[in-house]
Amino acid sequence: MAGKKFKDLNLKDAFLFAAALQDAETCQMILEIIFGKKLPKVNVHVEHGVFFSSDFRSIRLDVYASDATEITYNLEMENWDKESLPKRSRYHQSEMDVTCLEPGRDYTDFKPSYVIFICTFDPFEQGLYRYRFENRCLERDFGLGDEAYKIFLNTRGNNDEEVPKLLVDFLHYVEKSNDEYVETVSEAKIGQLHEKIRKLKESREWEARYMTFERLLQRTEEKGWQEGLQEGRQVERQKMLKLMEYMVAAGEAEKLPELTKDETFLEEMLKKYNL
Repeated sequence: MAGKKFKDLNLKDAFLFAAALQDAETCQMILEIIFGKKLPKVNVHVEHGVFFSSDFRSIRLDVYASDATEITYNLEMENWDKESLPKRSRYHQSEMDVTCLEPGRDYTDFKPSYVIFICTFDPFEQGLYRYRFENRCLERDFGLGDEAYKIFLNTRGNNDEEVPKLLVDFLHYVEKSNDEYVETVSEAKIGQLHEKIRKLKESREWEARYMTFERLLQRTEEKGWQEGLQEGRQVERQKMLKLMEYMVAAGEAEKLPELTKDETFLEEMLKKYNL
């Protein structure tokens, strides 16, 4: 994502993805593509979401939403971190459960929940566009019934015959979110989604937020985060982003500016959050 102009981002770029899904209609459109069916009205919970003010009091790039039946969804775009995905899905699941179960409510009040990662690599190296998981009994192969589900989508799949064409077209659109690609597909929903993305890219407000986001990451590079090969630099940028996300989730957002001012504090936070 570094060095790109906002208008040149693709949906695979985490900032554009999170920004796009702050719009409830866009979020619902993408969820309906993923699930292959019409869903009840979807609401996006922006209090859990991105985004930060100029003083960096809030930052996060995954999206938390629920529909009218209280089914909850956590969506995140992922471009590199294959190894930690399973346990990160566990983290997101537990976070959703804590958010959903209000004081005084019984565990039976839990509604189904879905953690969804959209990956630009094959997370399990089986060549599938879609991997779906639930908790099951190993001895007799039946579901636990906790209604906690995890879905990993892969833009690089090759089992086109086993998944809906609309989902395949969407996953390809994730990496090529431009007019040229949309002209090659016949699915009307991709065109509708692209119109939403195109209008978002024209937003001066979102462009300014993106520039602020990039400046913060650039500042970390100037403090010595970025040394060595490009692959190493990308890893460090993602590590910094995850650290900021975890700090916000833990109520430490006001400390974010210190990350680029105090190297000792930075090291303490990395150790605290096991990064």
